[in-house]
Amino acid sequence: MDSAAYQAKFFVRDLQAGIITGAMAIPLTAGIALMSNYPIKVALATVVFACFIGWINAWFRPGNFIGAPGVAAGLAPVLALGVASFGMENMAFVVFLTAFMQAIIWKFDLQKYILLAVPEYLVEGLLAGVGLKIAVNFLAMTYEIPASMVTDIFWNSARIQIVLISLAGFVAFLYLFARFQATQPAIPYFFLMIAGITLAQFITMPMLHVEEVPLSLSLPLPYFSDGITWIYVIGFAAMLAIIDVIEQVMSNAVIQKIDPLQRKCNANNSLLAIWIANMGSSFFNGMTNLDGLAKSTTNKLAGAYTKFSVLVIGLVVLFFVLNTQYLEYMPKFSLAVIMIFTGWKMMMGLLHVAHQGQYALILATLCALLVYRLGIFEGLLLSLAIHGFVNYLVLYHVHSIKTGAIIKKYLRRFNIEGGAD
Repeated sequence: MDSAAYQAKFFVRDLQAGIITGAMAIPLTAGIALMSNYPIKVALATVVFACFIGWINAWFRPGNFIGAPGVAAGLAPVLALGVASFGMENMAFVVFLTAFMQAIIWKFDLQKYILLAVPEYLVEGLLAGVGLKIAVNFLAMTYEIPASMVTDIFWNSARIQIVLISLAGFVAFLYLFARFQATQPAIPYFFLMIAGITLAQFITMPMLHVEEVPLSLSLPLPYFSDGITWIYVIGFAAMLAIIDVIEQVMSNAVIQKIDPLQRKCNANNSLLAIWIANMGSSFFNGMTNLDGLAKSTTNKLAGAYTKFSVLVIGLVVLFFVLNTQYLEYMPKFSLAVIMIFTGWKMMMGLLHVAHQGQYALILATLCALLVYRLGIFEGLLLSLAIHGFVNYLVLYHVHSIKTGAIIKKYLRRFNIEGGAD
């Protein structure tokens, strides 16, 4: 059955799934935007554009069939680092350069070599470190109070009240997620948003503020002045491109498992949609994107069968791009609970690593701590260096393999495993 027939057959199911997943995507996107130091409106516009590209791409070169694109929590600290290092005025060029590198990776199907160079458990460690950053950053919102209520006493009645509300919201969210994650995972998100909006009508609390920024098309030109910055931005874009690619490949593996029709994913076709969407978003100063697991799982459990659901998600999010004032009804504590939960789920990825042995778990945990303390760049590169050094010591001292033979063995692994794909 071709794509048009599928989309016609499952129209009602995909429409329903798209509405539910689109509503869930709103607070997640807002939280990731804040973590990335990007305007919320720009993040929402990125989701809309990525959804449109994902739907169009599915007609010609489908990568997966129910994956829901959007801005990724795992890339939020990387983008925030980019904003701090280069300024928002240069981020459009950084994203464009990232997309260009991803286009090269797609053209020559280089993702298989990247996955050979970076072990899966190190990626889980990286994401766990990012998750810890997210949880810590949003923790402050669970006890934030309006400026008018701040007194000399830190733990005044207003602060205690918002902490108790945040704690109750988190407990309720966890309970509902545990109960409905296998059937209707959007329920805890809907509950928290509705409960928060309702409480805000009776209790004064900090609310989400959405900066009104113009969305206009312009060339993603660079404004760097010295050679050192150019070297750094190229390395930064390469790291951003690689992390984005690895996360998408990992997402595809999960999306294939949960596909209701057991259709196989094509990672390279997914990468095609990603780099086109990234390159396009750079023209309106947008963010990077990929098919996120939280949204994709919700999309599947809400009844999605085709990428038409993704188009519906984009239309739902587009409504809030055009009407951002409605987002300001959301209390900050609701957003904080959702993002702390997101960070916690990313940290729990280390549990999967435990099945790969003690070495994998130790190195992944070390990677998580290094990423949290030093940053994405430094943490991952240092972890890779440690991993390479440990492997060298084992081969050299335990197996008595000379240095030259070790290098040849490593290169041969790329040739054999890469060529076999």
